[in-house]
Amino acid sequence: MEFDLIDRIRRHTSVHRDDVVTGIGDDAAVVAVPAGRELAIAVDTLVEGVHFPVGTSASDIGWKALAVNLSDLAAMGATPAWALLALTTPDGDEAFFDGLAQGFAELATPYRLALIGGDTTRGPLTVTVAVHGFTAPGEALLRSGARVGDVVMVTGTLGDAAAGLRCLDEADTAPYAAMIERLNRPVPRVAAGQALRGVATACIDVSDGLVADLGHICTASNVGASIDAALLPRSSALLTHFAEADAQDFALSGGDDYELCFTVPADKAAEVGAVLSRLGCGATRIGRIVEGAGVRVVDAAGETLMPARSGWNHFAA
Repeated sequence: MEFDLIDRIRRHTSVHRDDVVTGIGDDAAVVAVPAGRELAIAVDTLVEGVHFPVGTSASDIGWKALAVNLSDLAAMGATPAWALLALTTPDGDEAFFDGLAQGFAELATPYRLALIGGDTTRGPLTVTVAVHGFTAPGEALLRSGARVGDVVMVTGTLGDAAAGLRCLDEADTAPYAAMIERLNRPVPRVAAGQALRGVATACIDVSDGLVADLGHICTASNVGASIDAALLPRSSALLTHFAEADAQDFALSGGDDYELCFTVPADKAAEVGAVLSRLGCGATRIGRIVEGAGVRVVDAAGETLMPARSGWNHFAA
């Protein structure tokens, strides 16, 4: 049973890569990093009741466990290649294994992502995925390159996932299906990250909330940022079902969006927006990099806004 889930996912994905020398079945995988490439590696753990609600379908868990990791590769501008999976589960439910494998494979297959190993053990439901991807030497997008005068941009729309989580408490969740889908099946912006290589000066994925994650760019780059709340991109679903104040709070600090927040020189903003529009995710200019430290959010009158929350904190009481 220990390797049954890993084999199931491998069968579902059916991805063959010449750079996998030895995959599932030995004590460790052996892979060949292509010449002239650097390896980008990311790992995330999802815990039931923390990163996905109790009762989330197995296929959605499989998808999201991979998606949040691919989002990290996207933020680095990397091309996905391999993954490792570790599952802790309270029982050996084969139907759950099949569902998890299906969701994982649905996302892995389009990226030719090969599952090269993993582990299973008994305990509270948690899923850990490690992903590996390639970048050209010196081309990885980092958090540390933002410069005063750069434009701050973000892909897609913000706030839907946090709103979807709120909507799970409703007796009838059907009207909120689009936002709940954003919570359960985020779409990693891999192509957008690759398009930003050589153009973006800094990049991060929005997992803990825009203000918190942009703050990481500011800290790493030793700069500040000013965000115009009126420019935040929000979906029609979010604006239809929530008041402006709530929609704004979700967009600023809700988290779980897995969009890319990045900085570019001001004279490149229009070009970048056009490129990402052709990729289907678009990009919105929401602010600028300034001298100082931290993230300041302003309203239409230029007054400072204080978000209700600063973002997700794993160790907050």
